[in-house]
Parts: sequence; C-alpha cells; structure tokens
Amino acid sequence: MSFFKRLKDSISSKAEAVTNKFKEGLTKTRDAFVDRVDDLFSRRKKIDEDFYEELEEILIGADVGVNTVLKLIDELRAEVKKRKIENPSELQPILSEKLIELLKGDADAGLKLNPNGLSVILFVGVNGVGKTTTIGKMAHMFKSQGKKVLMAAGDTFRAGAIEQLETWGERVGVDVIKQQSGADPAAVMFDAVQAAKTRGVDILLCDTAGRLQNKVNLMEELNKIYRVIQREVPDAPHEVILVLDATTGQNALSQAKLFGDKTGLTGLVLSKLDGTAKGGIVVAIRQELALPVKFVGLGEKMDDLQPFDSEQFVHALFGKWIGEQKEED
Repeated sequence: MSFFKRLKDSISSKAEAVTNKFKEGLTKTRDAFVDRVDDLFSRRKKIDEDFYEELEEILIGADVGVNTVLKLIDELRAEVKKRKIENPSELQPILSEKLIELLKGDADAGLKLNPNGLSVILFVGVNGVGKTTTIGKMAHMFKSQGKKVLMAAGDTFRAGAIEQLETWGERVGVDVIKQQSGADPAAVMFDAVQAAKTRGVDILLCDTAGRLQNKVNLMEELNKIYRVIQREVPDAPHEVILVLDATTGQNALSQAKLFGDKTGLTGLVLSKLDGTAKGGIVVAIRQELALPVKFVGLGEKMDDLQPFDSEQFVHALFGKWIGEQKEED
C-alpha cells in the first residue's frame, strides 16, 4: 500500500472536526510553503543539484531550520539514489513521510497525568506568547472531558495577568486561585494546591511569570514554586509546559533553548500556528529540542487548542498531493 493511501486511511479514522481544524489552522503555511514546493516539483523535470538547492531554500524559508533541512535533503538524496527516482513528483510521498518521521520523534506527545488524584500542570514562557490564553483553552478542554479543574494565577508581576486569567475562568466556568498583584508566586501555588486538595480537583493549571531579563531570578522563582508544589503533592508537577509563539519563528527556538532542561520541561505548546506562514518551525523545534510538541494553537476559538498530531499536520499541508495520487494496486 502506498504511503499516501496509508495516510489517507489513517486520517479518515480520525475526527473530521479535528482534521478541519488542522487544515484551517495551517492555511497560511500551506499557501506559502506547499505552493512553492508544488511549483518546484512541477517546473523541474529532473532531480539535480539545482532542484535540491531550491528545495533547501524553500524549506529554510518555512523555518524548518538549517540543521533539519540539511538532514532531510541528505535523506532524500539517499532515497533518490536507492530507488533510482528521476521524476520530482515521485518525491512527494517520500518528503511527506520523512516530515512525519521528523515530527514524531521518540517522545510520547500525550500529557502525563496522575491516574489517582490531583494532576498539576505548570506553564512557563515569556510574556506575550499566549500562555494565559493556552491555560484558559486547556481548562475548557479538561472541563469538557468531565474533569474538575482549577487555575492558579501565579503570574503576579505582569500588569493585568491575574485579571486576564480570571476573564478566562469566567468564560470557561473554572475558578481561579489568586492573591494581589506583586504577591509571592510560591504562596499563590501553595494556596492553589490546598484548594485543589480540599475541593477534590482533578487538574490544577498553574500560570507563572514570563520574565526572562534575568535568568537566575527566573530559575530561583521556578525552583521555589517546584519545592512548594512537591512538598504538597510529591510527584508533581506532572507536566512543565513551555508555551511558544509560532509567529516568532526561530526566536521561539531560542526561547526554548534559554529555558532549557534546567526548568524540567516535559513538553511544548506552540500557540498562534494559524497566524504564521512559517509552520515549519514545528519541525525545527521537534528536531532540535528533543521535546514533544504536545499541543498547537490553531485559531481564536476556545476549542482551537488541539493535541499535536504529526499525521494531521502533514495531511493538512499536503492533502492536495494525496488527492492527485493515483491509488496503487
């Protein structure tokens, strides 16, 4: 069975609403990136150095990342040689398959929650990346799954951060534990964990300050928050999620490296993917950080935060190719 046929069958078994969200959310990337690849594959009649160079340029332009692009081109060269491919169109399924492999990686992309009681999820990230919005949307997601959810307003430094989380709380019908602006974030977390235990909450979603001017202060603050949470819930936090803004491209990658593994990151959320034509940044991040992209933001609506699915991602980009492909016997 051909790769495109397998992908089509796999996608058809998934929820149509989710498939449509990926398609709509990746419109800008598809229009910019895939149309250029399409043009290249149809314009060039043979696979030569000029072809590889142009493909390399398109991939780098989509923010796939230089190192990843070089690796991908090397793999394509090897496949072309091995299979004696001459026509560029025959590379379509191979390129799609390679991108899925790069996006999947080894790590499990699902959230690791506590099966027997309270799960604590900590969110980190610089200001302006959509961290509070991501928390609000995730609260909505968990609540719609029938879980009891609570949010903690641990970003006590940014003006309006507490109010923003409260607004989300009102929208999704989830309580927010807070103190006054400027309060000690660790004290807020202590209150939130106590409230979560008392109320029999399933999921506690914790916002944190997004300052990166002084990494030492940030680390000390996060360590203090960890200590408070771990003292009350020994195996928590169960997830430490870094929120990145996809529209900032390579800058998002730099931010992720700045937070690094010292903050105990377990995964990433890529917000505002619908707002960029450079969705290839997902591939770069997945490859260079060895951290799973757990969720992606695909729009403004409350249910537009979706678990990341490499097959849905590639299908949303290259669906046209699948339609054009003649089914193999």
